Amino acid sequence: MPGDEGHAAPEPETGPGTRRVPASTALEALQATSLADLTRLPPPVAEALETLRADVERFDLEYRSALLQVETRLETLQDEFAHLHEYNPIEHIATRVKSPESLLRKASERGLSLDLEALRRGVTDIAGARVIVSFTEDVYRVFRLFTSQPDIRVLEVEDYIRRPKPSGYRSLHCLVQVPVHLSTGTLPVTVEMQFRTIAMDFWASLEHKINYKFAGDVPPSITTELAAAARVAADLDGRMEHLHHQVHDVADPPEHDDEEDWHGHA
Repeated sequence: MPGDEGHAAPEPETGPGTRRVPASTALEALQATSLADLTRLPPPVAEALETLRADVERFDLEYRSALLQVETRLETLQDEFAHLHEYNPIEHIATRVKSPESLLRKASERGLSLDLEALRRGVTDIAGARVIVSFTEDVYRVFRLFTSQPDIRVLEVEDYIRRPKPSGYRSLHCLVQVPVHLSTGTLPVTVEMQFRTIAMDFWASLEHKINYKFAGDVPPSITTELAAAARVAADLDGRMEHLHHQVHDVADPPEHDDEEDWHGHA
């Protein structure tokens, strides 16, 4: 991040075996052997897994710390909206860090080596945060409020709301760098964020379950119906937002005077 160059945490050292062993080899070994039982493995693989264990602990600390920063900042916005504004647009916040096996699987798919920095550069969704909001306009509002904070750096934005995927998927995705302050210095950590409405989230959850059920090979009839459901969800978002504006534009009634009501019926 700009301004952090002088405080960057030193890059961790990795053993010579780490760079020689691809993630695919380590994944096979990890699935077949406990990390605690390394004696039966070839030395390069054993060394890579031993290094991986330390790297995973470091990754976990760094990425969970980054997510804690994200959650805290979003919760601060929630509190502000609840106390100072007419309504709170943030309905729910969910976060997750990839499991070691999931991280290795993705690294294997991309042909990466077991190197901390290679994994950091090659796998950008190690930490993920999902922000569920009330209306479509809130997606952009909360996104702007969060990313306008001076120490948040936006790396990439993909707007699947204005340009939905062929499946009908709608959401606003972005990659951001969040500063994590460690004893060794400040480290910029990448977090993948998704901003979506309740309707978008409901649809995406169903699509995920369907894809899992059919192992990605979804029958065309279901794909067609799912795309139609996405259009219905988008229409619902538009209608609910319109209703929200109608209610918002109606002047609030004067406060009821309990004392006057009491005397009026004496």
